[in-house]
Amino acid sequence: MVSDNMDVITWDAEEYIARDKTMWWYVGLVVVGLLLSGIAIWFQAWTFLAVIVLSVVALIVYSMRPPRILHYTLDNNGLMEGEKLYAYDDFRAFGILNESNHFAIVLIPRKRFSVKVTVFFPQSRGEKIVDAFGARLPMEEVKPDMLDKLIKFLRI
Repeated sequence: MVSDNMDVITWDAEEYIARDKTMWWYVGLVVVGLLLSGIAIWFQAWTFLAVIVLSVVALIVYSMRPPRILHYTLDNNGLMEGEKLYAYDDFRAFGILNESNHFAIVLIPRKRFSVKVTVFFPQSRGEKIVDAFGARLPMEEVKPDMLDKLIKFLRI
């Protein structure tokens, strides 16, 4: 039985793991963009060309932006990320990811096509956070999916 009186837990964490990128990463991105642009021009696929150019520019801008520090609050209602509430009822389970000493709670949605919510937390607060989620949701093993692996591989 879940107690209705849960201590409020708060913490601040980065919204994602910032991965270092060398100058060669940017050069590689531009080279791939130019190759794909050449293919688009060859086939006269102007819409595809526009998508490639916009994607390369967006990736460069996004990769240069440092991650924001988000404020989280965990209480009886659910998880608050800034002003956004993630209610416990919207999720069927949670899991824990550890990537290079960066710990995260992954909330697994009830709805089939909803996205997982990944929330990083400091290791020092980990036990209280995991216990609070464990009192409300079952814990499952989570593994990075294909998109997570691709993002890590591309260092985005």
